[in-house]
Amino acid sequence: MSTIISAPGTVLGHIMYFCYSILKNYWLSIVIFTVITRIILLPVSIWVHKNSIKMVKLQPEINFIKARYAGDSEIISEKQFELYKKEKYSPMAGILPLFIQLGLLMGVVDVIYKPLKHLLHLNSDIITAFVNKTVELTGINPETGSIQLAVIEALNHMDFVPKFAELQSQFPNSNINEIIANIQSINTNFLGFNLANVPVTTGGIYYLVPIVAGLTALLLCVVQNKIQVLQSEQGKVSQVSMTALSVGLSLYLGAFVPAGVGFYWMCGNIVAILQLLLLNAVISPKKYIDYEALEESKKALAESKAEEKSSKSNPYKIREKADYKRFFKDDEKQLVFYSEKSGFYKYFENTIDYILKNSDIVIHYVTSDPEDAIFQKNEPRIVPYYIGDKRLIPFMMKMDADMVVMTMPDLDNYHIKRSYVRKDVEYVFMFHGPLSMHMAMREGCVDNYDTIFCVGPHVYNEVRKIEEVYKLPPKKLIKCGYGVLENLTNEYLKYENKEHSNIKILIAPSWQADNIMDSCIYDILNNISDENKEIIVRPHPEYVKRYPAKIKDLKLNLDNKKNITIEDDFSNNTSIFEADIMISDWSGVAYEYAFSTKKPVIFINTPMKVMNPNYTKLGIEPLEISLRNKVGISLDLNELERINDSINQLLQNKDSYRDIIQKIVDKYFYNFGKSGKVGGQYIIDTLEKKKEEKEEE
Repeated sequence: MSTIISAPGTVLGHIMYFCYSILKNYWLSIVIFTVITRIILLPVSIWVHKNSIKMVKLQPEINFIKARYAGDSEIISEKQFELYKKEKYSPMAGILPLFIQLGLLMGVVDVIYKPLKHLLHLNSDIITAFVNKTVELTGINPETGSIQLAVIEALNHMDFVPKFAELQSQFPNSNINEIIANIQSINTNFLGFNLANVPVTTGGIYYLVPIVAGLTALLLCVVQNKIQVLQSEQGKVSQVSMTALSVGLSLYLGAFVPAGVGFYWMCGNIVAILQLLLLNAVISPKKYIDYEALEESKKALAESKAEEKSSKSNPYKIREKADYKRFFKDDEKQLVFYSEKSGFYKYFENTIDYILKNSDIVIHYVTSDPEDAIFQKNEPRIVPYYIGDKRLIPFMMKMDADMVVMTMPDLDNYHIKRSYVRKDVEYVFMFHGPLSMHMAMREGCVDNYDTIFCVGPHVYNEVRKIEEVYKLPPKKLIKCGYGVLENLTNEYLKYENKEHSNIKILIAPSWQADNIMDSCIYDILNNISDENKEIIVRPHPEYVKRYPAKIKDLKLNLDNKKNITIEDDFSNNTSIFEADIMISDWSGVAYEYAFSTKKPVIFINTPMKVMNPNYTKLGIEPLEISLRNKVGISLDLNELERINDSINQLLQNKDSYRDIIQKIVDKYFYNFGKSGKVGGQYIIDTLEKKKEEKEEE
């Protein structure tokens, strides 16, 4: 331990020797010594200051990571490490000042305790002789740390001086009287305080030393909590804890070590405040830190913590955690389906049914809807799991399965990533719409999938064209079909469609911006609501969820219209099957209605939803545009007065439209009635091949 203390003491001793040799004043030497050490360490202080700025600059991202992955400490640590590595930030930099301060403190203690060594540069033999003589004359314990200070005190007693002069015989080559004079010249007094005295031993007025040391430490902490870039962002508990620790250490140092150490500590605290003010002025944190983003991230983190706290008693969260562990506890899986919500099972249904009937494959069905109907399905070979949106991110990163089937686009483009655990997972994309993909979906939405189940030749051609234009490797394209349309058609054919005298019109808008509900619903109703028409307004489920106040207002405004119904129960397709005609904008349900019932649609040309503004690069017109005037009639917003005539025209030609729509279905959909077999057989064959390859290994 003495070696650890003396090492920095030797370095600092040379600085103190330099100060004392010029000033010949003990306390003033300590002041200058403090300033010089701070100047020498200024590059380190600048580095720490810049690192603190970088830390706070990164804090918004760190807060958002903690908010996004709340509850999963493993992935939070992983993401923070990636961020630190990317930004070349060292978390250890925050500890560096503490180590420097401790090193300085040990060195200063050594310098203060050993003035004969550090201030006068006496050799060790002479120091030992003077120490032994002091022990002989005063009876002091030779092991005490302040023994060299005791030598100075002893030489202040004139009766002892002749005894020390006797050492000349031991050191004939040294001038002992000169050494005695040099030792006597060390004046450790300052404003009535002997800086060599230990306050707790001396008592009295010396108790002011720890008090003042504590007050300067408190002042430094107050300033740091206010303007030090990193400390000011710490929580109140952390700030109070650090303040208590610093003040407590100062009180201890001031009380139990020589007053010179306490004096150095006071000087150091004052210089530290001045240095902090200087650094903030020269390298202002405000130039580098987006404090607005920081505040937003704090709000997000606070909301996440509140949600996590409230969710501890939430049965969904408890179930989610259990399902997460259960999924990864089981052996390696062959097949995983992921569903965003309950209604998405219909996109997988035909394929899953075929797999269950024609193989022994266990299907692990993951859903982000805790109320998904899959949990009520009595099928032992479908193992369901609930994984919410936040936990889904690390869940997907850890995916360990031969194949994952999803309807979620943008795999690996945003938050949902391909597996970090296995690079050979085959990701299969299934569409949840019958039309084109290159305009209504984001650019690159299926680029990171391995296999695409194509609903028809239009999708096949679009994917191949994307690969050509963007020079992407070819994917496996399976000419599958669209099971949802097959099931909807079969359900319609079985439906007992009763004769009705009134014309039944179904208004089924999308929920995108400026849809029918927001732009022209009342204009349409005013034009078509006569006595011989029965009208059902069926808003998109997402619109109902997001804008309940608008739905309430619509119901109130139409309360006296007996032939108009607002439908917000989406549990059955009765209104779709019974409608003679549909009015829609850009909703995919319009085509599902037309293709399954073979009845025409009136399309209102509200602003088109374009997810990919670069869709024209392919040179292929999207089906949602090219088929618009083939399965019905499209009207601009300024043509709504023609809507009644358009309804009559379509109904008068309904037989012709039935034939036209049937030809469109035949042309644009693969394997109608057999999509489940095609998709299911591909999955079975692929998994069997993967299994054989593993066995061969």
